[in-house]
Amino acid sequence: MRSLARAGLLVTVLLGGLPTVSAAQVFLASRPNPPFTVGPLYVRASVTPELGDLAVDVFFSLVVQQGSAVPTEGDLFLLWPSAVLPVASLGPVDPATVQYIEKRGFSPIEDGRLELSARQSSVTAERTRETIPGGAPFVTFVRQGGALGLTAPATYVRIPWTPRMVDPGWLMRLSMKTKGLIKPKANTWTERAFWGQRYRLLLSFQDVNARALFPLYLEHRTHVVRLAEDPAQIRIDFDKADHLKIDEIAPPSTRRQLSESRDNTEVLTLFLDRSEGITPQTLTVQFGYFSQLQSWAPILIPFAFFALGNLAAPVFRLIGLRAARAVRARFHFGSPDRAQATPDAGVVLSDETLARIKPGKTTEDEVRALCGQHEEEEEKLGAPGRTLVYRSRRLVPQRKRSWGWISTVDHWELEIQEVGITVENGLVRDVQARVRRTRLASPD
Repeated sequence: MRSLARAGLLVTVLLGGLPTVSAAQVFLASRPNPPFTVGPLYVRASVTPELGDLAVDVFFSLVVQQGSAVPTEGDLFLLWPSAVLPVASLGPVDPATVQYIEKRGFSPIEDGRLELSARQSSVTAERTRETIPGGAPFVTFVRQGGALGLTAPATYVRIPWTPRMVDPGWLMRLSMKTKGLIKPKANTWTERAFWGQRYRLLLSFQDVNARALFPLYLEHRTHVVRLAEDPAQIRIDFDKADHLKIDEIAPPSTRRQLSESRDNTEVLTLFLDRSEGITPQTLTVQFGYFSQLQSWAPILIPFAFFALGNLAAPVFRLIGLRAARAVRARFHFGSPDRAQATPDAGVVLSDETLARIKPGKTTEDEVRALCGQHEEEEEKLGAPGRTLVYRSRRLVPQRKRSWGWISTVDHWELEIQEVGITVENGLVRDVQARVRRTRLASPD
């Protein structure tokens, strides 16, 4: 009957749509070497896209060791690794809890009460929920001074004794709003713009190494309540799973699946191993929520680059051409001799070459050997012979200051040469050469 009740209780918790995980660190009993263990234990918190204060529920029950008397009194205590928010409607602050913390040299920064209730787990009877009057008093505190200075906030919760804790048919529920468990991850503005802000949530059980918690653990380490053989887990429920991106999960043994009871919810579950003793068991997840527009980023970004590339290409080409034209108009790169000798089009016939062509003596084949292939050939009706036409065009920089092959340019000259060589009966009859020069501001 006891196992049946606990199985029903497990179904109640897993299918009840409760929020997901944060990190219950350790339970402490009011007396050393407690005759009971804690189990089942479920630490659950719910993460939403708003990412405000994290709602956390700790579900637990106590299992009395065989042969031990059932406790009838004695509070239970919980060490929690972050700040929590009080519920004002549950009553005033508990002065004794505050004084307990102050006497140990800690500085309270928040106090009040948390919601505490019990839920019946029978699968045959109607489920019953009892609210514990006054809830559970707590104190959030920090430790000041010391070699390392101010510590991060931690919380000390006193859970008043109730017979429901050791009743196999009931499960206790401690509800609270926590602060500071979800921390933003550093990233660039482009990552935030296109893929959204990334966050890191680290949840652990039995991790008492925090500087604010360790002194309390050290003082009461014989009061630690161990895990029972019943199921125990840390669980995170992520709402709006269709806008969720999980980048990293550790350890690899963490189970990831869609919730069976809540729509559009993704669940991460880490089952706790009681054989680990007081060794911390940690669940770490790096995640982020993205908007509807950011979900289209893999499509929109390449399309944007394609569109901008096509639109920007003419603009950048025009800018580049203008910049190149401005540089070429003011500077010349290369040998001055080469600049004078290299034509832009055609073949330049020098004065020496033209002087070697003798009318009446030089043959047409010799002209071709000296000047190369002519561009045009003219013939006039009724006139004897024909004219071989050679044309050339070259840009000549008028250099000013010079540093080797680099010089400034005052202006450019466009030189156009046209040579006509009249041939009759295989011999040169006449040579005509014309040269035109034009002043240019730019070689283009």
